[in-house]
Amino acid sequence: MTAAPPTHDPLRTHDLVGIGIGPFNLSLAALAHGLPTPLTTAFYEQRPAFHWHPGLLIDGATLQVPFLADLVTLADPTSPWSFLNYQRTQDRLYPFYFAERFHIHRAEYDAYCRWVSTQLPGLHFRHQVDAIRWDPHTARFDVDHTHLDAHGEAASLGRTHTRHIALGIGTEPHIPDPLKPLTDTGNAPVIHSADYLHHRDRLLTARHITVIGSGQSGAEIFLDLLRARPTGNEGLHWLARTPAFAPMEYSKLGLEHFTPDYTRYFHALPETVRDTLVPQQWQLHKGIDHDTIAAIHDELYRRTLHGGWPDATLTPGVTVRTAGRVANTRVELHLEHTQQSTRTRLTTDAVVLATGYRERPLDTLLHHLAPHLRRDSAGRPRIDAHHRLDLGPAVTGHIYVQNAERHTHGVGAPDLGLAAWRSATILNDLTGTNPYPLPKRTAFTTFGLTQPAIPTQQPTLVPLTHP
Repeated sequence: MTAAPPTHDPLRTHDLVGIGIGPFNLSLAALAHGLPTPLTTAFYEQRPAFHWHPGLLIDGATLQVPFLADLVTLADPTSPWSFLNYQRTQDRLYPFYFAERFHIHRAEYDAYCRWVSTQLPGLHFRHQVDAIRWDPHTARFDVDHTHLDAHGEAASLGRTHTRHIALGIGTEPHIPDPLKPLTDTGNAPVIHSADYLHHRDRLLTARHITVIGSGQSGAEIFLDLLRARPTGNEGLHWLARTPAFAPMEYSKLGLEHFTPDYTRYFHALPETVRDTLVPQQWQLHKGIDHDTIAAIHDELYRRTLHGGWPDATLTPGVTVRTAGRVANTRVELHLEHTQQSTRTRLTTDAVVLATGYRERPLDTLLHHLAPHLRRDSAGRPRIDAHHRLDLGPAVTGHIYVQNAERHTHGVGAPDLGLAAWRSATILNDLTGTNPYPLPKRTAFTTFGLTQPAIPTQQPTLVPLTHP
């Protein structure tokens, strides 16, 4: 690694630095690129290239949102970074037109985002951001980063200066505490669903496989394994904490929970009410789409056509109390049925943990800003209606957050359908102008007796200047 200290160029200050290049910050970069008055931007990502959940790009799996929920369309349908323009550049518009696909394949969405990431300027992969500091003398953030080589090792250090920051560091696989003993090394494969495709061939050699988790990922993995196993020798068990393998709420009015109107309503609620609402709304985002449920039932039914039942067990309403390995070659799960108050043990040869994701904690990255960071009663960062961290008056620059604000903005925070709207909201606020006019109303539902006001632009913002 280069021994020289981080470079420090006092003449170069960006308007915006993005940390993390997932779909949300990629959306922000794409819309920033189309502003009438250009911003100086840089976006950093420690991975070598854009990949969207590569371990879950199962053949035939589709997005749960329409293709219009791309990076830009719902804020700027004329953008060159739209999914339709991507199809045009690939000479696939007519095939897509005749395919009549409102919900595209995940692999196609991944390819579209990767196309944007390779065409859009100002994106820096293989850059790990190490620290963020506020310099009160220059009124800007210092962002220290490490440039990684092709092997992921540190190659050189750098420092970037910026007036504002957008955090889009995404989520990470979540493993509940009772299941953490399974993650140590052993001959029996135990993987998180995020890595499913990387281990699929090895999993299929196991005599018995258990899938834990009742969401869309768990359902898709169970279906994929079921289709790959011989009739009568499936050797599958699917466990879920939920009282049923429940369908996702996908009614037209139910989907209005993923609108800017609901986001504003939710943000205006008291903290205690918000905290009560989020777990109650699990079926809005943790259920299974109807087509996947139907496909699972059809596959199970087909295997009964010549008599007998498939060797596949589906058990909802079950929690895993403890887990461990048996002789390093098998896994033992201690189960409890919530409604029956009964307990049993299940021994299996492989486990797939479809136990979801959690927001990556911001505290490590924001360690040097901790004295300025204001928190709610649960110790979480306070985030305002413009998706800005509340940093107190000493820090005049803004840190915007993407997909780390479910506790303040509701179930729509991780939803791709709100990506372009949130990016436009951030850019409108950052520039103090209105380059992306936002809709005044987006839902037929009136969520409260009084509607929260639509956030207006900040007239006191200092206009951006370019050195």
